[in-house]
Amino acid sequence: MKSSYPSIIRLGLLTVFFSVIYACAVNPVTGKKEISIMGEDREIAMGAEADPAIVAQFGLYQDDAMQAFIEQRGQEMAKISHRPHLNYSFKVLDSPVVNAFAVPGGYVYFTRGIMAHFNNEAEFAGVLGHEIGHVTARHSAQQMTKQTLGQILFVGGMIVSPEFREFADVAQQSMGLLFLKFSRNHETQSDTLGVAYSTEVGYDAHYMADFFQTLNRLSGGSENRIPEFASTHPDPINRYNNVHMHADAYQAKDGKSDYKVNRNSYLRMIDGLIYGEDPKQGYVENNTFHHPELKFSFEKPTNWRLLNSPQVVQMAPESGDALINFTIAQAESMEAAAAAFQQQHQTTTTSSRNTTINGNPALVVESDLVQQDQSTGQSRTLKIQNTYITFDGLIYNFMGLTMQEQYAQYKLLLESTANSFRRLTDPAKINVKPERIKIATASSNMTLKQGLTSNNVPADRHEELAILNGMQLSDQLSSGMLYKVITK
Repeated sequence: MKSSYPSIIRLGLLTVFFSVIYACAVNPVTGKKEISIMGEDREIAMGAEADPAIVAQFGLYQDDAMQAFIEQRGQEMAKISHRPHLNYSFKVLDSPVVNAFAVPGGYVYFTRGIMAHFNNEAEFAGVLGHEIGHVTARHSAQQMTKQTLGQILFVGGMIVSPEFREFADVAQQSMGLLFLKFSRNHETQSDTLGVAYSTEVGYDAHYMADFFQTLNRLSGGSENRIPEFASTHPDPINRYNNVHMHADAYQAKDGKSDYKVNRNSYLRMIDGLIYGEDPKQGYVENNTFHHPELKFSFEKPTNWRLLNSPQVVQMAPESGDALINFTIAQAESMEAAAAAFQQQHQTTTTSSRNTTINGNPALVVESDLVQQDQSTGQSRTLKIQNTYITFDGLIYNFMGLTMQEQYAQYKLLLESTANSFRRLTDPAKINVKPERIKIATASSNMTLKQGLTSNNVPADRHEELAILNGMQLSDQLSSGMLYKVITK
């Protein structure tokens, strides 16, 4: 949660209905006609609608040089793509997650997490081409056509029970576009387009293939990954082999002999990049969530997963049968916040009481929400516990919920989490600095492991840094070679 977003954008549940008649359109990449419910104007409009919510959800990473880099490289590649007339936009999002994605109309996003894991421009260019390929091949339009006409199933950033999706997906109005899952065929086609586009602008697409080795290691290797048939993405090793094959074919067809890699210039550009979580946005230490800028702390339920974003902190157990959303309420009083929640979600209040939590005025409201299962026609009741806390001029809200039959199991845990909210005063917690990538230079011929040791990287993080460098610990660094270490 970022303090630069004092007013949280509360985007409610939206089911999008299309009154569009199925029509045939020519796919710009294949040249073949295909059935589509979406014209290009609608694609562009949907991207424009999604972009502000995506930026609000993740925030932009403030690095003018990096932003200029992806904009320049992106526009260069867009011009030679199958849809050069689109008004493309390229942005770096302030997220540690290793990800890149595109939404309809030419909006392409890279996280700082994936920028940290690239080791040269050629790797970046291949992924850039892949994401532009999703746009040019109209994959979002194709996927949405395959959905039941009239409704999109929105998918959130956390895996929780379907009954909780309304509450888990804080930004689902536009973020649903982001998480539409492309088929494996679409991913494979975009891999091929990534090879074609990056080759055409002069990069060695073999390095795009090499980046799939990094993705393979980040996903835990084949022994820890779900089978390909159960995944929306092809197996990284299969992608590695296929992309190498396509790179050979495109380079033979292209006829050039010198392709760009640009390792050193890329590494120098990311020198100082924040790596991992940025503590100023909030961080977890010993099961406690601290926010240094807003100066509060609270206890995270033990063994619950936590997802932190500028708009919301989400917490849920592995079972997915409960949820806590922590946000800043857009209201002038706790009572107004409670009334707005009741009106928005049509809940029935069962109890309400004023109290104090560690010296801060608070309002605890319990309510019911009756939902009907459309497949069975049966009704189920969600129990919701909202705790509103007034603190330093803002109103914070812990919204805990579970099914009625499980409320007794979770009630005390939901209460104790909210009751743990308190002021953060420890200077050591407030002044904590983020980790950053530091580009080191090998002083002599040595292994990567020796280089990491010489830069005081703890041994238990050597494998992590090996993946970050796209190398094995036994790989050789030649004298003068640049490589990544981590510093504060």
